[in-house]
Amino acid sequence: MRYMMLIHHDDAKMEGADQKALWADWAAFNEALAKADGASPGERLEPAPEGTVVRSSDVLDGPYADTKEQFAGYFFVEATDLEEAVAWAKRCPASRFGAIEIRPVHVPKGDWK
Repeated sequence: MRYMMLIHHDDAKMEGADQKALWADWAAFNEALAKADGASPGERLEPAPEGTVVRSSDVLDGPYADTKEQFAGYFFVEATDLEEAVAWAKRCPASRFGAIEIRPVHVPKGDWK
């Protein structure tokens, strides 16, 4: 099953980390993802204040949620079950600074033509 891993972290905690060691951890993690069958490195997002929220009635600057932990990035893994997906999430360097939300990717059934 394919899972999307949504990274939520506190930007202030990330800034306080040893950046050289952190990026070495990310490089190793991304290398492991690249070698894994069906996994794909995702993307890191700019900090939440750089974002924009659009609804049909208005447009707002800044983050959607008023919390310390913001949506910061994502990646995908192919895992046999949730337990394996959890193991990938725990390996992610961002898990030390926030949370990794695991979501199964929906596969539509039937004819969509």
